[in-house]
Amino acid sequence: MTEAVEVRVHASGDGLPREEELAWHLARVAADPVPVDDDVTEMVINRIIDNAAVATASLRRAPVAAARSQAEAHPIDGRRDDRHRGSTVFGTAQHLRFTPEWAAWANGVAVRELDFHDTFLAAEYSHPGDNIPPILAVAQHAGRSGAELIRGIATGYEIQVDLARAISLHRHTIDHVAHLGPSAAAGIGTLLSLDPEVIYQSIGQALHTTTATRQSRKGLISTWKAYAPAFAGKQAVEAIDRAMRGQTSPSPIYEGEDGVIATLLDGPEASYSVPLPLPGEPKRAILDTFTKEHSAEYQAQAWIDLARRLGRERPELRDPDAVESIVLHTSHHTHRVIGSGANDPQKYDPTASRETLDHSIPYIVAVALQDGEWHHERSYLPERAGRPDTVRLWRSISTVEDPEWTRRYHSLDPAEQAFGGRIEIRLRNSETVVDEIAVADAHPLGARPFGRADYVAKFRSLADGVLEPATVDAFLDLAQRLPELSADDLSGLSVTPPPAHLAQVAPTEGLL
Repeated sequence: MTEAVEVRVHASGDGLPREEELAWHLARVAADPVPVDDDVTEMVINRIIDNAAVATASLRRAPVAAARSQAEAHPIDGRRDDRHRGSTVFGTAQHLRFTPEWAAWANGVAVRELDFHDTFLAAEYSHPGDNIPPILAVAQHAGRSGAELIRGIATGYEIQVDLARAISLHRHTIDHVAHLGPSAAAGIGTLLSLDPEVIYQSIGQALHTTTATRQSRKGLISTWKAYAPAFAGKQAVEAIDRAMRGQTSPSPIYEGEDGVIATLLDGPEASYSVPLPLPGEPKRAILDTFTKEHSAEYQAQAWIDLARRLGRERPELRDPDAVESIVLHTSHHTHRVIGSGANDPQKYDPTASRETLDHSIPYIVAVALQDGEWHHERSYLPERAGRPDTVRLWRSISTVEDPEWTRRYHSLDPAEQAFGGRIEIRLRNSETVVDEIAVADAHPLGARPFGRADYVAKFRSLADGVLEPATVDAFLDLAQRLPELSADDLSGLSVTPPPAHLAQVAPTEGLL
């Protein structure tokens, strides 16, 4: 069961009671010591495995190497005790420890770099797995157990999903990580069993410092796309630290007349209804999220599955000489964010960055159609993007918004919610091929829903050639025993490749 928290803008003279602020309601949910359901625990384990898988595959990529180098400049030295143990960083030796905010930063970039972990889409879209790096970093640093980590992660997912259900950020070109700062702070508050007052102050600070524009996902998309959620996680750790030291935050951060809603979102007349668990109700929102089988924007997942199938069934569709045009009838969001409706010429540029290509549904459909696969490295290689026949096919593909697919995209009924659309391929021989897909194969309602075996297989596949088999086995064994892990065990929830794997990574030098 949930309660609908009504949120609107208040003038400073209204004297809005703290207990009626959204930030306080979020803190109340975080501080509720409700037990975690078994199926939620199992999904938390799945997502820890999922995060480690995609982080492993990204260890040699430049943004990840740079973030890791920054974290390595902030080791924990000389004060290790049960309250200051330090945190591990993906790619470094597990006996090394770093400050938790910088570990959250480096691991957050590693998890996000390939755009390959979980997603939730509603009024706003999100990658709730971005909560895990900061919460795990604090758990390691503060000497918390696996069971406490599970509680913190369940809260992080709950808060981010509930905010995403109710409050659209992208409509106002605010980046989705503005929901992540508060959710990660709330999750850390649960992990540490902090008082509602401390969690409330940290949520306000985290939100205040993580509102940024969506330009990071527009035009020529830069390496900052992977850094944005890591920055939110880092800010959440720092906000918790300040709040624990008695420092306060701008309030009411959501409802104030100069607050987030009034100045950045729907304005002074806006109102929202945010669904939150009632006191004593379990936090189950993680079960409404879904992961990716393919390394691309989530709205591309179903299209990849459809394109792969069509290419195998009708090989002539791979030939630009045979195809006159391909039109994808889809939701407003898919059309405007990753489709031709974005009006970004970079989405058709064979020299565009990887970050741009994974936000180009015309490119993704062209390659998946021709190759019958989608690979996190091969599908983005410059020589793959620049292949002349691919470029010709790619530039014949466009998107249009279909009101029915938009309605289904925003449906609150999981049985009809959809993230795909209808494809119409006009051939030069005047034949038209029409097909459609509602959800990705790996979606809970898809052709092959992901289960534990799929998460494990994804990790083994992405770790192949990166980690030693014994390292993979050890991580999987530890992760799947998460509820019983001690504080000492949690340091094993990291990945360290043989030195030779990272030997060719160019060292980065900055200011610090």
